[in-house]
Amino acid sequence: MNQIDRFKETIAAYRRHGWQIRRVLMSKSTMDELTASGEHGIEGIVPEVTLVDALWFRRPSHEGREAWELRLVGETPYALFEAFEKDCDADFREETLRAIELRLIEHTTES
Repeated sequence: MNQIDRFKETIAAYRRHGWQIRRVLMSKSTMDELTASGEHGIEGIVPEVTLVDALWFRRPSHEGREAWELRLVGETPYALFEAFEKDCDADFREETLRAIELRLIEHTTES
């Protein structure tokens, strides 16, 4: 299975559990694979070029909170999760999401 198929398979699995795809992160090599296939995005989302292949998902959580999960796209499943209050400041949420991305990058480069 190629990496683009892994992205699509991961999205389908998360959708079955009520998650919505919000962002696509792709390594340069995967972006090249996507471009070579004639596609420019996944699910209408233009990927952000990063050091890892990952997907951000979001869904409502209990007590009005919002759950976000960053899922590494690869043979070995790995994900990081954060829940935000419904009135969370957008800048704080964005800072937190970027910090989680850095943790994922650190995890994958340490392995």
